[in-house]
Amino acid sequence: MSRKMYGALAAVAAASLILTACSSSEDTATDAATAEATVEETVEEAVEEVAGGAGGNACVILPDSQSSDRWENQDRPAIQAALESAGFTADIQNAQGDTNQYLTIGDQMLATGCGVMILVDLNGSGATVAEKAKAQGIPVIAYDRPFAPADYYVSFDNVKVGQLQAEGLLKCLADKGVDPAAAQVVFLNGSPTDGNAAMFKEGYETTLAAAGITPVKDESVPDWDNQQGGVIFEQIFTDIGGKVDGVLAANDGLGGAAIAVLDKNGVTVPVTGQDATLSGLQNVLLGKQCMSVFKNTALEAGDASNLAIALLNGEAPEAPATVDVGGVSVPAIYSTPVIVYSENVQEVLDAGTAGFTAAELCTGDVAAACTELGIQ
Repeated sequence: MSRKMYGALAAVAAASLILTACSSSEDTATDAATAEATVEETVEEAVEEVAGGAGGNACVILPDSQSSDRWENQDRPAIQAALESAGFTADIQNAQGDTNQYLTIGDQMLATGCGVMILVDLNGSGATVAEKAKAQGIPVIAYDRPFAPADYYVSFDNVKVGQLQAEGLLKCLADKGVDPAAAQVVFLNGSPTDGNAAMFKEGYETTLAAAGITPVKDESVPDWDNQQGGVIFEQIFTDIGGKVDGVLAANDGLGGAAIAVLDKNGVTVPVTGQDATLSGLQNVLLGKQCMSVFKNTALEAGDASNLAIALLNGEAPEAPATVDVGGVSVPAIYSTPVIVYSENVQEVLDAGTAGFTAAELCTGDVAAACTELGIQ
């Protein structure tokens, strides 16, 4: 519970004492009526104090716009709409991949006042802001990426995401007649400082190992930087003499970076992704990317917003699961991801949370594939 909420409850308690004291006076009826009105007025003021100002403000920090377009096109509008429809304000800012900027935003938000914070971690900066928030009695929700000392973690089942990526790669290798046990597969992992990247890898590495696949190269991409991912993959491609049968890329952005290198060298092999981004699904429809993973951000944003609203209302909501973050057990809420091939791209559009329309998706060379699949 925040200090603001404690203050409000203290005001209510004080008003109750007024009522008790006045009720014991000789002129009981008059004084009691006056005291009751005082209590009602004080309670109203206390509730308004909690529902407005810092007590009614949810502070949200997003990590960037480069690694994935989901943060601005999907998460921001979904969280903002949910909080504002419940009568609360939402201060949502994006650190644009800059940890110093992230910390500055956090300090500014805390100085202005937050009733709850929803933070997407960026190379440990989320944890730093969370420590400051908790020192002020402000609850913290770790959004999409786990970190301690958050009070809650809201995300998708990220190990499951990795498993789906592996399943997709195995299917696409089989479609091309490639024996998994003999396949030359490259891992292009997410940021080594992102707890989610480790979960994704756990999912796909375990699943592929069971199918007999050991990566010929296994590299992580700092900060999920797509440009750097392209440089890393190009070096890998050179090192292995272009002998690659598949690429397990941790998200659509890194998948696209690998595809650019493959295109330049006239090579087409199965490449995975996730986030069901505009460019990722276009690559899926063009046959350049094997699959993606649709994480309906309306579900994730809804869970985070519901938690935030409960906390802003002074409640102590429970979570059905937990996640271990550096030996700390954090209450967690997970949504279920969905694998996406060209055949079910329409499902992403039908969900209404993609952040783009069929017209924006089905442009240029992609239009023919959309027509063939009836995407609209």
